[in-house]
Amino acid sequence: MADLSVNFCGIKAPNPFWLASAPPTDKAYNVVRAFKAGWGGVVWKTLGEEGLPVVNVSGPRYGAIHSQDRRVFGFNNIELITDRPLQVNLDEIKQVKRDWPDRALVVSLMVPCEEESWKKILRRVEETEADGIELNFGCPHGMSERGMGSAVGQVPEYVEMVTRWCKQHSRMPVIVKLTPNISDIRRPAEAAKRGGADAVSLINTINSVMGVNLDTLEPWPATDGHTTHGGMCGPAVKPIALNMVSEIARSPATAGIPISGIGGIETWKDAVEYFALGASTVQVCTAAMVYGFKIVEDMITGLSDYMDEKGIRSLDEIVGRAVPRMTDWQHLNLDYVVKAEIDQDLCIQCGRCHIACEDTSHQAIMTEKDGARHFEVMEEECVGCNLCAVVCPVDSCITMRPLAPGEVDKRTGRVVGGHRTWMEHPNNPMAKNPRGPVEYPEAAVAREPAE
Repeated sequence: MADLSVNFCGIKAPNPFWLASAPPTDKAYNVVRAFKAGWGGVVWKTLGEEGLPVVNVSGPRYGAIHSQDRRVFGFNNIELITDRPLQVNLDEIKQVKRDWPDRALVVSLMVPCEEESWKKILRRVEETEADGIELNFGCPHGMSERGMGSAVGQVPEYVEMVTRWCKQHSRMPVIVKLTPNISDIRRPAEAAKRGGADAVSLINTINSVMGVNLDTLEPWPATDGHTTHGGMCGPAVKPIALNMVSEIARSPATAGIPISGIGGIETWKDAVEYFALGASTVQVCTAAMVYGFKIVEDMITGLSDYMDEKGIRSLDEIVGRAVPRMTDWQHLNLDYVVKAEIDQDLCIQCGRCHIACEDTSHQAIMTEKDGARHFEVMEEECVGCNLCAVVCPVDSCITMRPLAPGEVDKRTGRVVGGHRTWMEHPNNPMAKNPRGPVEYPEAAVAREPAE
């Protein structure tokens, strides 16, 4: 049976499925329920400094984008860090860790960007015997206006400075949580590493406004007729998060730093994608809030079965396996050619592939054959873009067939084969050693728009 246990920068857990710092980890009651359900760890909802408690809005805090079947696709919040007294949280953290010593318990922190403020709270958190701390440099609303959260995470110099303070004044592993609201995620990750971070976690939520009520013209979620930008998470952000995780995993400056992946994880399959691109644990929030804590049961079972089926003994054999396959566009093989193929036995004759191709792409799908409704790809027009496969409602009905070396591409008349990147292409004026003649697009053929 596969071993799902993890050792994340010295923090051990029975499995890689952790709850992210958020409402589900705001108090002991929730965290204990999560541990009973099977979660391997939690990151306690962000704590602030001692003093007057944070005040959250008492109106709607959440907004969502739903699919047609009411599945939550994007999830937005305008909630701040914990509004519970610091000492109450610390007492609960200490008790939960003693009662659940085999589970990972990390404490998320956010205090003013002053060394003394960090020094004070670190001392108190250490007394709880928590496994580590996560520096919340990502919250994009409410706290950022106070010079914390993403206001720190967007400035690499601040990230490095605060991380270094935490390493100097604490013996606990330090995880730096990164904001996606930045042009290049590698810069704050590099700063965290320079500051001595033991790991990074990403992504935090993305700046967003979820919509406008068309009857009242109020943006939502509204508080007394007004709203503010919030942080979006959920399945919609997963592609963004996967890219940022892979950027850190494959950058020479940050390669090797442990990564906890966050963003849109609902199933074990989502988790494996994160592992393959460099994360060694994952953190979940939206799925738990929508479906409840017991979703972790399917995550654990699914991951274990997958690993057994593939002959994978430990997660270390998955982590980073897809990273070498990530590259820059200029290094892709431009001599690789595919064509779309429609399985006539699976085709339901809906015509969505034709509409998409005819209206917005390359007019490569016929609608009629021998006087009957029939959808078939015309290879002499197909560029292999796969839009038809993306919009097709039937799984595996449309597939992309790679042309074999030596086969002729009917669209260009060129023989397929070899490997040639943009750096070697004759159409690239900067190519140092171009291979082959300059290529021109096929002559445009005037045609009447299809009815």
